[in-house]
Amino acid sequence: MTGLNASLVRGAVTSPFRHAGRPGATLPTDRLTLPAAPAAPGPLAAYRRICHFPPTVSGPLPLTYPHVLGFPLAMRLMTGRGFPLPVVGLVHTWIEVGGHRAVRPGEALELTVYAEELTPHRRGTEVTMVTEARVGGELVWESRSGYLSRHATKAGAGAEENGEAEAAGKSEERSPDPALPAGAECSTPALPAGTECSPLALPAVAEWRLPAGLGRRYGAVSGDRNPIHLHPLTARLFGFPRAIAHGMWTVARCLAEADGQGGGIRTVRAEFEAPVLLPATVTYAADPAGEAFALRSGSGRVHLTGVVTRGF
Repeated sequence: MTGLNASLVRGAVTSPFRHAGRPGATLPTDRLTLPAAPAAPGPLAAYRRICHFPPTVSGPLPLTYPHVLGFPLAMRLMTGRGFPLPVVGLVHTWIEVGGHRAVRPGEALELTVYAEELTPHRRGTEVTMVTEARVGGELVWESRSGYLSRHATKAGAGAEENGEAEAAGKSEERSPDPALPAGAECSTPALPAGTECSPLALPAVAEWRLPAGLGRRYGAVSGDRNPIHLHPLTARLFGFPRAIAHGMWTVARCLAEADGQGGGIRTVRAEFEAPVLLPATVTYAADPAGEAFALRSGSGRVHLTGVVTRGF
């Protein structure tokens, strides 16, 4: 059993004994570190293929790949004895990824993961997890992710009374604060002033047909074999009618499409709005400058929104 799968099993066993929202909860101060090592060529090539990054051996690492390398450390920390939230049912709500410079595949990355902040949320409690990558002591890359543990709150009770709260288990990734608020105006130079930049207003760029087995394929590459991604039967145990795509796959796939426009992506901020039930046909949409983007379904449901910056 891999370290990540062992963490998932440990989390399933210990989650019933953890109670999110209890007063005085604190985060562990541990910083878990993987010794410096270059990315293994085989797994990196497989990751490039499934996320549609260019199949190069000399170009920089995909911006999201160090997060994948560090995810087993994050799971080990979140399933550890001192972590206050149950890992089963955690909702990935947002992610910020930034490169301080381009990272080459042959560079030895030292990865460090720690829990940065525990904050109240109108639907529960959210933890911010940080992953950092260093080369020879130099910080070259970092990511921050928000994970929501849903539980009853006064704000949540009010939302339910108003019919605004989602049913538990209906969405793996959901944020109440999208990167592109409805009706917001685009600020990118390529669009005229006053142009609406809501996720539904962004021009369609590409349509993708996602197979039913995508979660199993990405799980084999990333090591994230959460049962909600693998099969309809295992997904139903957690309230989903079918298996759902990994949120991190959707981000990476959008970045692969966006980087085809050139310029190299330096940072991304993405908000997970609704899960992608597999199989699916989804539309990648972006403003002409390739800075604001969204992933949506034919029915108009928005799954993901984000903003990138380019160039180092």
